[in-house]
Amino acid sequence: MKKDSTVVVRPVRSLAGSLRLPGDKSISHRYTMLAAIAEGTTRLENFSTGADCASTLGCLRTLGVEWQRNGNTVVINGQGAELQLPSSALDCGNSGSTMRMLSGILAGQEFASQLAGDDSLSRRPMARVIAPLEMMGARITSQNGGRPPLHVTGGKLKGINYSMPVASAQVKSCLLFAGLFAAGETSVAETVRTRDHGELALRAFGAELTQIRNEARIKGGQKLSALEAEIPGDISSAAFFLCAAALFPDSQLVIEGLLLNPTRARLLDILILMGVGISVTQVEDQHGELRGTVKVEGRRLGEITIAGADTAALIDEIPVLAAIAPYTSGGIEIRDARELRVKESDRIAAIATNLRVMGAQVEEREDGLKIPGGQKLHGAQVDSLGDHRIAMAFAVAALRAEGETQILSADAAVISYPGFFDALESVVQR
Repeated sequence: MKKDSTVVVRPVRSLAGSLRLPGDKSISHRYTMLAAIAEGTTRLENFSTGADCASTLGCLRTLGVEWQRNGNTVVINGQGAELQLPSSALDCGNSGSTMRMLSGILAGQEFASQLAGDDSLSRRPMARVIAPLEMMGARITSQNGGRPPLHVTGGKLKGINYSMPVASAQVKSCLLFAGLFAAGETSVAETVRTRDHGELALRAFGAELTQIRNEARIKGGQKLSALEAEIPGDISSAAFFLCAAALFPDSQLVIEGLLLNPTRARLLDILILMGVGISVTQVEDQHGELRGTVKVEGRRLGEITIAGADTAALIDEIPVLAAIAPYTSGGIEIRDARELRVKESDRIAAIATNLRVMGAQVEEREDGLKIPGGQKLHGAQVDSLGDHRIAMAFAVAALRAEGETQILSADAAVISYPGFFDALESVVQR
């Protein structure tokens, strides 16, 4: 039941049924941006329903890109490499993805532009894209030591060899996109492999890109060609349903057409290691992205430690894994996750605070959490802090708590999945 922006979640017996989720947010962002600078008309089916991707579309319209949307189908008329001088600031809303990746394209434009966002986005660090883009020849000014709004003066860029100090798929995509406009070759190396949607999207639109271990290289001056694609279901959104089903031994849930990109599907491996029954069928490839049908069967949940490369691979899924940690037999320990402190909220603090409100013992660390297993949670009033993943994660935790849970600012879910609470209600068994 929803009242204003508060959602009440009550305990359930299990999850059952089937779902088909809106398109993956990461792919939707990248396909849209590349479609804008491609030649020809791109048609995207099952486009993300989230507000973040709508922000990307809005920014592109301000840059003179024409597009039409009918439900979850988006048709984009590519402008080629040269976009139009915007008449106003580009409103990125709450979307760090929009701001970081679009700045790479704007760095190669022969005009000045401004990227702005809401209060939450205005607190998020952008220095990690500013520094390498300035090395390539762009001029970028910002507020408060690298925070939005960003004023980007683009122009002629030069290729660079860049080793990212912090693993970030958004930064990697930003620099590869900028590399399209640079003289010579641009290389981006990462210490820990991150999601490769940017690389796959560039190839899908016709760019030549080489990959050697954890380094991607792209030559400037390449032209992109439009494509038609159906975007796979968002696996980060699926994480909430997979973890919810995992809480109950009687659950049997099927998710169809789900993204299975190896750089994003580590969650399935982690759940299997924890004892969850996972099976994958009907796997197919489109433009390098794998999709398939995933069936999850709830079983007794064991312990797990998430660290290093796993943390990078699961950065969006950690909130919901942490939310179910008290219900496991041995708990969950999360390390190397300092990045969570600079998301839409300080997610480490938000997880710890809300779990404690529900009666859990939690050890909060600077770069992670240690949450013992074998605990019982009770219903309480928890606060999403305006963070979509915190809102959805605690909806999952509440399904097995004693009594009802109120989630404040639950409408934050619209950032990535506006229909989340309705979809959850459709598969719970009481």
